[in-house]
Amino acid sequence: MVSRRVVIRGRDVVYFKAIIEASDGLAGVFAMHGGDLVVAAPADRCAELDAILDDLALELGVLKLEP
Repeated sequence: MVSRRVVIRGRDVVYFKAIIEASDGLAGVFAMHGGDLVVAAPADRCAELDAILDDLALELGVLKLEP
């Protein structure tokens, strides 16, 4: 299992979660507080997770932090 911590605007959380969870079971999203989230995925899908987070970073201004 791999996890990534991301920080986004509170108003984008529902959209972000919908995109991640609609990606063929890629990952789960867990809220820490407001827009501070943890995204967890199986280790064999790490590259796919990082790619989608990079795309969302451009679209939403996601700040990806390592765990």
